[in-house]
Amino acid sequence: MTEEKEKPFADVLLELFETEPLPISQLYRLSDMQSEEMQLFDAGWTAVSDERRQVIVRHLADISEDNFVVDFSPIFIRGFNDPVADVRMASLDGLWDTSDLKLIAPITELLHNDPDEGVQVAAASALGHFVLMGEWGQLPERILPGLINALLARYDHEKTADPVRRVVLEALGPAGHPRVNKLIEEAYENGDQPMQVSAVFAMGATADRRWSATVMSEMESPYEEMRAEAARAAGAIGNSDFVARLAELAYDEDLAVRLAAIGSLGQIGGDEVQRILAEMLDDPEVEEDDEVMEAVEEAMEEAAMMAGDFDFVDFGFDEEDEEAFDFDD
Repeated sequence: MTEEKEKPFADVLLELFETEPLPISQLYRLSDMQSEEMQLFDAGWTAVSDERRQVIVRHLADISEDNFVVDFSPIFIRGFNDPVADVRMASLDGLWDTSDLKLIAPITELLHNDPDEGVQVAAASALGHFVLMGEWGQLPERILPGLINALLARYDHEKTADPVRRVVLEALGPAGHPRVNKLIEEAYENGDQPMQVSAVFAMGATADRRWSATVMSEMESPYEEMRAEAARAAGAIGNSDFVARLAELAYDEDLAVRLAAIGSLGQIGGDEVQRILAEMLDDPEVEEDDEVMEAVEEAMEEAAMMAGDFDFVDFGFDEEDEEAFDFDD
């Protein structure tokens, strides 16, 4: 039996740009495009309707979240300048794990100057990934201070919308900047529930046990969103004192809380955690829920791996990457 001949790229683009319904399986052909293919893409992309571009880029972002092999980054980067805000947002979401230093400057530009609040939120979230990389020693040292200052400037700006300020605070969480803990305290104490949730997120991002009492308290919150965020923060902080409460939240009535608690148990690890997770695997209630069952299995794997020593990936940045942008201006 002969293999089916691959469809010409021009025909793939024609289907993606015009055929209804959108042929999702063909989207993978947009990964790792060669220069000639990129030229064909650019030639047709501008004529694609706003709605179609939005749908395509959102699908590409969703694929990127689950598939680490594909690379749609050239499309996402082009999306930064798209006239449709939803395309710009999806493009930023698609680059959630990028390590390309050249993107920090244009993403920062979107955070500060894009007219759409949702795009600013997505940009802040994307920059948070770079902050985390910097704190893990995966960025050249000269880059992180400028990045932190850019985020602080957006946080401090009087016209920054609350949803944007929330995500900027979350992005700043891992930063070792002297202002961060104070900003978290102020956000938590201001009485605004959404901002308090972001403050708890940032507490977890600090991985600092100084927040343990607050996180423990919020795991008792009557609000599902707060319980879930506190459960996630508990795993990030990694205090074994959280284990008993997380074991209870693993059976919370809210699915998001359950999944957050199970994931955090895996992050904390230890013999007691492995015992709890093993018991969950044999629980008929857990067996009936595929999503929870999968979460428990993944948490068990992570808990087992916690006994080993791991080195962070060396992204191998060179001088060209380091000089790709400059915050000094």
